[in-house]
Amino acid sequence: MLKLKLHLPQALWPLIVVVALSLLHVSCNYKQTRTTDTQQAQYSQKQLDSIMFAEKHHYSVNYNFVVKDDSVSLIRQQPEEIMGRMMTDTVTVYKHDHLAVADIRIIPADSIDSVWVQVARDQATFGWIHETGLLKSVVPNDPISQFISIFSDTHLLVFLIIISLISITYLMRTIFRRNAKIVHFNDINSFYPTLLAVIVASSATLYSSIQTFAPDIWQQFYFNPTLNPFNVPFILGVFLVSVWSMLIIGLATIDVVRSILPASEALLYLCGLASVCAVNYIVFSIATLYFIGYAMFAGYVYYALYVYFKRSRCAYICGKCGARMNRKGRCPVCGTVNE
Repeated sequence: MLKLKLHLPQALWPLIVVVALSLLHVSCNYKQTRTTDTQQAQYSQKQLDSIMFAEKHHYSVNYNFVVKDDSVSLIRQQPEEIMGRMMTDTVTVYKHDHLAVADIRIIPADSIDSVWVQVARDQATFGWIHETGLLKSVVPNDPISQFISIFSDTHLLVFLIIISLISITYLMRTIFRRNAKIVHFNDINSFYPTLLAVIVASSATLYSSIQTFAPDIWQQFYFNPTLNPFNVPFILGVFLVSVWSMLIIGLATIDVVRSILPASEALLYLCGLASVCAVNYIVFSIATLYFIGYAMFAGYVYYALYVYFKRSRCAYICGKCGARMNRKGRCPVCGTVNE
């Protein structure tokens, strides 16, 4: 009898090396400036105000946004003129327009929002708007920020829940009728699918935890995103490591599934795994916001590991035909008794 060892597919080692080197050498733009008394003496009051505003609001003058609403109206006149109820003109910017922050002004007397922001699309198109109105209508001009904004949209989340439930119901019905392989129930002889599902659940739990207990850290990351986990606060670094782990383990899973199952069964298995991961993301990201997600996550991890080590792991192979076996005894393929 031969013992089987869990190993990473050789095709993934070059990718892991490249990712590791990239993370070690990448230059990160995630910075959260903290001014000291010595530094304060070097700046004018206007510069200090700008630095303090950037620390609290996570953006400043020259920061770039992209319009995500169908349209946004900007007021050409100065905020003081608007507060004095003078006649005003407006200019409209539209979806996908790029805007740059040109000026920021604090008006304490404004009961709606004391922060006014002047943004410009070009030299002829610029105007003022309340910060609250601006931020709900734009997204930072960064692919990571835009990705976060898309998956934070309530309507999209509801749509994903409905689609995921329909998809996983159909896939489960098909899989069980065909007695096909599926993670957690009738799994293949590899730990990678189970590990991927657990990592997705842990990432969703951590994502909601950061938003609940460290919203300022998440806001800073949203406005100044990075994929480098080594130059961010610890909790955020752990989250980014889990994201990179999902990529690497996902590729390892695809490679292993292709080597174990025929093409048609491999595709069905991967679709089922994707549905399970989607459900994990939705369930744990929402449940954690109400604090029941932590107990659910602990129970899920225990169940996933128990099922794998109890039912799915094949520690032996047949000495005659090479078929994988859960325990010693008669081979289910050729019938040879292995002691």
